[in-house]
Amino acid sequence: MNKRDILLKSSIVGLLFAFAMFFLWPDNPTALGDILSENPDAGFSLNKSCPPGFKLNGENECISQNLYLQYDSPNNKGLGGLQTGLPELREGFSPQEIDLGRLLFFDPVLSGNGTMSCATCHQPDKGFSDGMATGIGNGDLKLTRATPTLWNVGYLRKLFWDGRSDSLEQQIEGPLFAKEEMNNTPENLLKTINEIETYKILFAETFPQKDNPEIELDEIYTAITAFQSSLISLNSKYDKYAHGYHNALSSKEKEGMNIFRSFVARCAECHTPPLFTNQEFAIIGSPEPEGLPLDPGAQIPKNDSTLRGAFKVPSLRNIEKTAPYMHSGNFGTLRETVEFYTKGRGHAVPKGENLLIHWHIWEPDLSDYELDRLVDFLKTLTDESFTPKIPEKVPSGLKPSV
Repeated sequence: MNKRDILLKSSIVGLLFAFAMFFLWPDNPTALGDILSENPDAGFSLNKSCPPGFKLNGENECISQNLYLQYDSPNNKGLGGLQTGLPELREGFSPQEIDLGRLLFFDPVLSGNGTMSCATCHQPDKGFSDGMATGIGNGDLKLTRATPTLWNVGYLRKLFWDGRSDSLEQQIEGPLFAKEEMNNTPENLLKTINEIETYKILFAETFPQKDNPEIELDEIYTAITAFQSSLISLNSKYDKYAHGYHNALSSKEKEGMNIFRSFVARCAECHTPPLFTNQEFAIIGSPEPEGLPLDPGAQIPKNDSTLRGAFKVPSLRNIEKTAPYMHSGNFGTLRETVEFYTKGRGHAVPKGENLLIHWHIWEPDLSDYELDRLVDFLKTLTDESFTPKIPEKVPSGLKPSV
């Protein structure tokens, strides 16, 4: 019997719990996040319970619990109906791995000079982005692309705007060891973290089967991956509507949803529910900031000229929180962003570039009213009810950075 069958045939208590999560729990990130918090007066004690949205099984693994598990179409093919299943999640991590990853995520000790953490760019109150057009790296260096959200990242098959990483573990190495970002080295990271006795105790608790008392790189990657995979956002107004509570959306929001899913606007053909991404690459011809050359995107890591200007279709989950928009952060508002798609196919492509614009990008000629309704709908995808607790302190003794 597969996992979905087990979940679907589980007790009615489990199903009632799932409904309670979606319809009865208050949208109070701090209260829910406290489930993950450490006791600051008693030092560091890793959580032995799964975060909200997960259930602990007999193997000390946290398994996702959500109403989308009851649907039978998990591959996001075509437009996708409202009751469409999710792709496979990176799950099965222990509560200790997730909580240790949380501490590491907010600890500046991971950077070369101890001033940046993962949360410096992926800030919880900004949709796990940073609110800037492009990220800021080591030494206040302005980076070339916007910081993507981490909500629901455990469902994604490709990471980074250009899709150059196939796993979260591989993705983590990028910013850690890039000179323009956290500017660390594997050797320095291991030396630094192995000198922190608290971390050695926590890693030993998290990985009890290990023989080597020294903290290893793979363990660091696993813990951060576990935490990132626990960042689930599936309890928005849209989700409540999709699961049958049709009063969750206002009339204008429903109008926006119908425009979004229509064969005129065609938004849902790339931003396919319930993740609101089809996880494919698309060349849409969005403009670069004035004076900057075209970003070749996926052409470089894929070594494929047909992907020049292609970027991974981003999820629209919590999109209200992650302005500015596009890979270059060139649009400051959702209204500007949706308007881009109705201004004409390839209208912003620089002279001399012959990009293979995605066939879904055309000239829908949407009215101002329709664009406003699209924005109304996009805001219904906001859900931060499972935002984790920001630690008040971290094992390095440095100030947690966000």
